[in-house]
Amino acid sequence: MRWPISLTTPSALARHCRALIRSCAQRSDIDAGQKLHAAAVTTGLLTLPQLFVGNLLMQMYAACGDIIYARKVFDEIPPNYKDKVDWATLMDCYRHGGEELDALTLFVVMRTEGIPIDDIAMISLFGTCAKVGNSVFGIQGHACMMKMGLDFSVKARNAAMDMYVKCGLMDCAKTLFDEMPVRNVVSWTVLLWGVVKWEGLEKGRNLFDEMPERNEIAWTIMIARHVENGFIREAFKLLAEMMFGYGLHLDSTSSLCSILSSCTQSGDVVMGKWLHSHALRAATDASTDVKFGTALLDMYAKCGRIDTAVRVFKSMHTRNVVTWNAMLGGLAMHGKGTMVLDMFNQMLEEIRPNDVTFTAVLSACSHSGLVDEGRRLFYSLENVFGIRPSMENYACTVDLLGRAGHMEEAEAVIRGMPMRPNEVVLGSLLAACSVHRAPEVGERLMRDLTRMYPHNTDHHVLLSNMYALSGKKAKADSFRRDLRDRGIRKLPGISTMHINGQIHHFTAGERSHPQINEVYLMLDEMITELKLAGYAPDTSSQILSGGGGGGDDSNEEEEKEGAVLSHSEKLAVCFGLINTTPGTPLYIFKNLRICQDCHSAMKIASKVYDREITIRDRNRFHLFKNGGCSCSDYW
Repeated sequence: MRWPISLTTPSALARHCRALIRSCAQRSDIDAGQKLHAAAVTTGLLTLPQLFVGNLLMQMYAACGDIIYARKVFDEIPPNYKDKVDWATLMDCYRHGGEELDALTLFVVMRTEGIPIDDIAMISLFGTCAKVGNSVFGIQGHACMMKMGLDFSVKARNAAMDMYVKCGLMDCAKTLFDEMPVRNVVSWTVLLWGVVKWEGLEKGRNLFDEMPERNEIAWTIMIARHVENGFIREAFKLLAEMMFGYGLHLDSTSSLCSILSSCTQSGDVVMGKWLHSHALRAATDASTDVKFGTALLDMYAKCGRIDTAVRVFKSMHTRNVVTWNAMLGGLAMHGKGTMVLDMFNQMLEEIRPNDVTFTAVLSACSHSGLVDEGRRLFYSLENVFGIRPSMENYACTVDLLGRAGHMEEAEAVIRGMPMRPNEVVLGSLLAACSVHRAPEVGERLMRDLTRMYPHNTDHHVLLSNMYALSGKKAKADSFRRDLRDRGIRKLPGISTMHINGQIHHFTAGERSHPQINEVYLMLDEMITELKLAGYAPDTSSQILSGGGGGGDDSNEEEEKEGAVLSHSEKLAVCFGLINTTPGTPLYIFKNLRICQDCHSAMKIASKVYDREITIRDRNRFHLFKNGGCSCSDYW
């Protein structure tokens, strides 16, 4: 970089350099910032005490999220030139960069070396504790704030209260709130978030009504929580009240992304579509913001609208690694393995992938049976891409190999892990044992899983079903009885649908839904039609909760068939058939993996009733259409 000729004096040069560095920090332009750093070195601005620009350079690197260079420059700043702003800036850099332990350690060093602590440092400390849920350090920080007389700061008190709320210590948060001599809208909003999160929507609404002033964040909290809980009509009423009653608008990216996240969790696409059109109509900054675009495509993908998600992705002018990962992960959930690999190759031309990228790509290979491609990518992680495989990468690879029946290679991958395998890694291989009827390996894995995670019902159910499928009925019944005696219960399957602005839940054998009688009449009709089309109920893995008992085999088989036929997703489909017009696609969200019998039934139902039926289970999407499934029966 060459300086303008007009800058003939060192002081003028320093002023110009400072202005440019501040501009780079504001725009997070690290490339220009690095050039300025090099120019400052060559022109001696880092050696002239009266013209020192090292503090600004450190703050520029921190603003750009470059932890390594921020720390390097920080260490090079002479002790007498470091001020409390530098320390607080570095703490924030560590916190935002995911190095929370370093941020807390830095605060301890500040106290040890007698660096003056101000309310800014305290806010950074509480923010770090809130992020990692470290209430012990947070409580000590609160005591430190009181001792140093910094509790006069409303911002610091709000940060302390936020820490207590995020750590689930609502009594401490409320006490601090009650003792505050001065409160602002942020104080109320922090408490509102905690009440809604930990004490429920009703108490949150009561506090919301008490608030003397409400900002956009407070309204967003209430709207998002209503969406998460399936109260879509109420959410739209709140939205209308906010915009037309109080003249506030959903303009900020954070508010829009927060509600989009709630739509993603609940599976409701109606509110998500409204937010999308609102951002475009209002021409807000969020409509072109990479964070909003990423949240939007993620919402569409996880609500079953993968084609819309791809269109959003392609329309984005700016995409970062999080955007690419969201798109790849969405396609992987929908079983688009080949498309994921093609898009991954495009990504390599635009941006550097990270371990999350490979989790998405390996998952896509696993669910699409692309064993050779997935194996090649995994073994090239370190050599080609310089990425150390994460636990999630190992879990996907074990799942990939296990699904394809390469059990020995999957076990070899586990043995070669540099870290102790977690329940996801071991559970992936256990699931493969169930598919490929390898009870001996399954029993060995189960011993490890039971010791490490005794209350995880998924693993127990897998092994129980494995015994049943292997013809070891007595052992399966005995195992299920033992679980019951130990108080371990299988997590109930719940299927959810959004119809006409309302959310509807169904459990296996549901009896409480207002339309349940109509649903069961439709179920009888549907099962008759499916059987005429070739459906035969599969009860092989259905084990009665009583665990056997030597009763009549024909009665027991009939009871098992009745249990299979009333699985939650079948009830949800029947509800959808009665409450939507012919030809309307049905979208169902299930908390567990879809069973083999329901998978077979849904394929036939999609053809018999000429409906597209999309089911998002715990792992992926299944699009049933014209008698087939998007997973090609490989899931």
